[in-house]
Amino acid sequence: MAYTAADVKNLRERTGAGMMDCKKALTETDGDIEAAVDALRAKGLAAAAKKSSRTAAEGLVGVAVEGSKGVAVEVNSETDFVAKNDQFQ
Repeated sequence: MAYTAADVKNLRERTGAGMMDCKKALTETDGDIEAAVDALRAKGLAAAAKKSSRTAAEGLVGVAVEGSKGVAVEVNSETDFVAKNDQFQ
């Protein structure tokens, strides 16, 4: 079964995956969008497992105190470029 550009767009909107990944998934599943979603999900889990072994040693610590209660939150990233980014902070 063939798929259209609208199918690729629909899959991208549903999954947030890249265009080429969506096209490959649709090709592998013969245009079946639900099967393509499952294929992308499985691929995403594999990619997440690969990234989980990376060290996130850069980051920042935020502290908030209100009255007698306080909280400290540490957020890490892989690079100092991200940690210094205003949007990250």
